[in-house]
Amino acid sequence: MTAETLPGLPLRPGALAGVVVLDLSRVLAGPYCGQILADFGATVIKVENPRDPDVTRGFPPYVRAGERELSGYYAQYNRGKLTITLDLATDEGRTALGDLVARADILIENFRPGTMDKLGVGYETLAEINPRLVYTAISGYGQTGSRSRRPAFDSTAQAAGGLWSMNGAPDGPPVRVGTVLGDLAATLFAVTGTLLALRHAERTGQGQLVDVAQVDSVIALTENAVVNYTVDGEVARHTGNKHPWVRPYELFPCADGHVFFGAYTDKFWRLACELFGEPELAADPEIDTMRKRFDEGVYERRVRPVIARWLAGRTGEELERMASDVLPLTIIKSIKDVVEDPGTAEREMVVSVEHPGFGPVRMFGQPIKLSATPADVGRPAGDLGEHTEVVLRALAGYGADRIAALRAAGAI
Repeated sequence: MTAETLPGLPLRPGALAGVVVLDLSRVLAGPYCGQILADFGATVIKVENPRDPDVTRGFPPYVRAGERELSGYYAQYNRGKLTITLDLATDEGRTALGDLVARADILIENFRPGTMDKLGVGYETLAEINPRLVYTAISGYGQTGSRSRRPAFDSTAQAAGGLWSMNGAPDGPPVRVGTVLGDLAATLFAVTGTLLALRHAERTGQGQLVDVAQVDSVIALTENAVVNYTVDGEVARHTGNKHPWVRPYELFPCADGHVFFGAYTDKFWRLACELFGEPELAADPEIDTMRKRFDEGVYERRVRPVIARWLAGRTGEELERMASDVLPLTIIKSIKDVVEDPGTAEREMVVSVEHPGFGPVRMFGQPIKLSATPADVGRPAGDLGEHTEVVLRALAGYGADRIAALRAAGAI
């Protein structure tokens, strides 16, 4: 059953038009997964506990309208969703969830493993109601293994997945990556896994459990660290702004700040030598190949000083004008710079979403650009429980009396 055959549920245009998603998740990894599906046309229904809603409704920054406030954080990760309330600790709430699941395609949750089972609405139970259900579970350590019941946050994943140990200045302690990469990595793998399972369910009628762990996701983003250890016994270390072995590929000072310069291939190195007026360096037998420049001693003695000299007397804007169309060179930009960059606007990566009563909220856009079925990022996040009656009527087939009984029982 899809939104196309459910009168009363809005059918969204997009690649996922007609797909019905129940999003029971909270905070970031799960909600962002649901947001991406909603951007591409899925009818995503965010399910919250009426007495314990998603905690990010209280996260800063706040958009205020009189005494009311809207979390910009919540708005960004929950745009485009219908919102309902269900208390799964009540018999009535669990029954209602089962009735919704019977006509849904996907369910997303990111509770600690075992929580949904304790509530009586785990995967096995819901799969009996709807055998084609794609049940996406995002957790810290995964649904299996000796660590599965441990509580986890983003930093748990960064620490347990090895990322902290690889980040920071060479002579300093490990440093957390400056964004919630453990959550974000899990989001992206969850979206991928959900769509793979949906494809299988559409072909065969067989749903499945999609099990995505934050720690696993971080491990999968450590580039060459795992094979460096398994092949050569080399343990990744924190190297600051340098790449472990690709050179030149790092931050350099310029006249008014810093730029990234990454002309490490033979082609880019030759172009850099020509652009900065020293073409003969491209043929210097000590540094004429990428493999030679990768040698740390050669790089520090011969290559790095040359690049520092090229860049030091020029401003970042001057260097970008001079070289960025030819070489991997860019100013190290602040978020203010990024938001105000014309290139960001050209790619629609900061969008304005109108929230009734609050006005427009600017947030990041959708990086996936589809030529035939583009994302629709203009629909706002809903108020708590705003669409409860509409969804229960359309998806579960409930009438006014049944909805009133749910309300009286405190289930919605």
